[in-house]
Amino acid sequence: MTILFAGTVLADEPAPIAQGFLDGATLGVLSRNFYLNSDYRSPSPAGKSYKQEWAQGFISSFESGFTDGRIGFGLDAHAFLGLKLDGGKGHSGTGLLPVDNDGRSESNFSSGGGAIKLKASRTTLAFGEMSVETPVFDTSDKRLQPEYATGFLMNSREIDGMNLVAGHFTAFKNQDSSSSKGDFYGYGANTEAGGISFLGADLFTNSPLGGALYASELSDTWHQYYGNLHLKQSDIFLDANLYHTQDTGRALAGAIDNTAYSLSGKYTLGAHGFTLAYQQINGDTPFDFVGGDSIYLANSIKYADFNGAHERSWQARYDLDLGAFGIPGLNFMTRYVTGRDIDGTHAPKGGAYNPFDAATGEYQPQQGDGGRHWERDIDLRYVVQSGSAKGLSLQLSHVSHRANSAQAGDDIDRVYVVVQYPLSFGHL
Repeated sequence: MTILFAGTVLADEPAPIAQGFLDGATLGVLSRNFYLNSDYRSPSPAGKSYKQEWAQGFISSFESGFTDGRIGFGLDAHAFLGLKLDGGKGHSGTGLLPVDNDGRSESNFSSGGGAIKLKASRTTLAFGEMSVETPVFDTSDKRLQPEYATGFLMNSREIDGMNLVAGHFTAFKNQDSSSSKGDFYGYGANTEAGGISFLGADLFTNSPLGGALYASELSDTWHQYYGNLHLKQSDIFLDANLYHTQDTGRALAGAIDNTAYSLSGKYTLGAHGFTLAYQQINGDTPFDFVGGDSIYLANSIKYADFNGAHERSWQARYDLDLGAFGIPGLNFMTRYVTGRDIDGTHAPKGGAYNPFDAATGEYQPQQGDGGRHWERDIDLRYVVQSGSAKGLSLQLSHVSHRANSAQAGDDIDRVYVVVQYPLSFGHL
């Protein structure tokens, strides 16, 4: 602690104005109603032709302010309750609800957690269970319950225009789980010991031209490095992302030497937005990550990540703000991504991406040679802008994904219906 806050403690500056533990506290509850239907055009790995569940969730969050003093103390806490509205044994497993030993969706599940936090000047340190948002480790919020990770996270804004971030996490709570476990899962990288550590900086945060640099280590698995450069203007957004992953230590996922990058540009013309993107994976293994949203590449979208070994992919996207046509709060989006040139047959034999199958006596790469696939997404989202229902949102989404056998993905049509209503109690 002394090292962490040394720059602040030794600085000749007055203590920050205290917000107060309760004076700065907020409490909110998010009601989330989620329907998900996955229609498999060929049987799923579980032999099901479709999966369908409907559930109601309540996500509560409490964020305190900080106590008086040069170093302030605070507390953040969250709780979750999920209730099954529909979902039987024959079509369970969408990720909305836990599945019991008989293959049935649980009728309900709940969880809770929290983190203590400290603040000195413009630096905060949190320890406990929390959501995380960095390019090399990012918990997702794509189902009924958000993901959470347990560890520590530091954010420092002592330097204007720069946010320094450091973290170390040793346990993870999946979206359909009530408890955290000491394991992190990717496409092939799985670890049940150690955890993930990272250090990074968001640069030029007050400038139209921005960027980021991050480095992470997954215990005895890989070192991963990330760089970003982006430009924001009134009508144009340009974004470039680059990852490099190299195995380390005992190389639990096998040998890895992978570089992945994406380039994208968006042009806004009135109510219309047009986006084009290109993404490429260079390496004999797929670009892998742990944490549901730990991939900041342009073509990582609703269903597929387009991250296969040697894969090249292109995206075309269109956004429409219907507020310009008299319906404020209504937005439409559609996009199409196609990927090809996947070749997973050169992944190191015996590694996680090309394991040995004792039943056949052969190595079984995750993907073959000549893999290709495409995905089309359609989203319609409406948010009530005023009145007693202000903040109520309704989202309708349709996803189609098609792949050949070498890509090894599912041929699937998926429908999402999500209704959310935030209840904010404001400052306590």
